[in-house]
Amino acid sequence: MATHFFTASSLDGFIATDEHSLDWLLTQDVDPDGPMGYNAFEKNIGALAMGSSTYEWVMKHEEGRWGYSQPTWVFTHREIPLPEGADVRLTQSDVRSVHADMLAAAADQDIWIVGGGDLAGQFADAGLLDEVWIQYAPVTLGSGAPLLPRRLDLELLEVARNRNFLCGRYAVVSAGAAE
Repeated sequence: MATHFFTASSLDGFIATDEHSLDWLLTQDVDPDGPMGYNAFEKNIGALAMGSSTYEWVMKHEEGRWGYSQPTWVFTHREIPLPEGADVRLTQSDVRSVHADMLAAAADQDIWIVGGGDLAGQFADAGLLDEVWIQYAPVTLGSGAPLLPRRLDLELLEVARNRNFLCGRYAVVSAGAAE
């Protein structure tokens, strides 16, 4: 079992616009079944974590339909509507306690930190993030939600081209290393 941050990023290091939108990503040419693609990755996932901005964007973009069968923890400090029939849990707890619950729920499968970058960084700070998968889109945003707003030392494990995307998979070597 491993905990992954699998995400797309603009070339200038943002995962969403200032308005928390991912619309820029949906216009890009990528094959979800291609090298380091989403479909193969998602098959190995047993539990998900995401921040409230990511969750709300997904719900808006999918018009209220929940597309994941895995149990999902949404980190938030406010009440937000939940989709009917889905295993979505709101939490304000520390990532360490939630990670333990996610491991139990994942049934020997991996954990996916869907978004955002700060949430993935909190898992890394706690020593709970094993890999970072980044699909670099051929676009710049100029500003927005940063990919990972903290220092991580990473080891490159794999690279691939998926249509217009440059994809990299990294092992987390250390988090919060001194400058």
